[in-house]
Amino acid sequence: MNKLKHIAIAGNIGAGKTTLAKKLSKHYGWHTEFEAVENNPYLVDFYKDMKMWAFHLQVYFLNSRLNQVKRIREDERTVVQDRSIYEDCYVFAKNLHQSGNMSDRDYRNYLDLFDSMSPVITPPDLLIYLRADIPKLVGQIEKRGREYEESIRIDYLKTLNQHYEEWIKQYNLGKLIIIDVNQLDYLQNVEDFALIISKIDTEMHGLFSHQR
Repeated sequence: MNKLKHIAIAGNIGAGKTTLAKKLSKHYGWHTEFEAVENNPYLVDFYKDMKMWAFHLQVYFLNSRLNQVKRIREDERTVVQDRSIYEDCYVFAKNLHQSGNMSDRDYRNYLDLFDSMSPVITPPDLLIYLRADIPKLVGQIEKRGREYEESIRIDYLKTLNQHYEEWIKQYNLGKLIIIDVNQLDYLQNVEDFALIISKIDTEMHGLFSHQR
């Protein structure tokens, strides 16, 4: 059996990453690393004024995620991570720059910082990408009721989805599972969760390298 030590769950805002991480942790006995959301000092300000706070927020997330990667590498346990460090750079920072919310100067600075970190970044053994359309994302965001997320625009989610798809097409750093979650409810439906478990078990037993 191939040992999976680091599993990362990727996906847009509201795709269900945290829920899945918690369920996988309970099912397999894995340790969890969650995204720095609740105590993030920039998130509320960012959604009020993206242009003002984009760089600050992305640097905060980048540093937080790097520390997670270091902890995962030092931990003997298998760890499931809520969002990977690559999404910060190739999806969120890229989107903020292309949308005009991060200046050329700040984006170059951010990319230089990411490049400096890259030699010490270890990619996950397995990346699980949760593919979700806009209605699914909006429904999930509304359901969890975070006040600062009420101002998220539909076009922001759409462009993030586009960047996610571009990134996933080029992803080649390790094993990859792509799961379309539009018709799934793995929180309430045992069969839906069992479907995901079967895909992960296939990778853990090394039957083939990419499950799509």
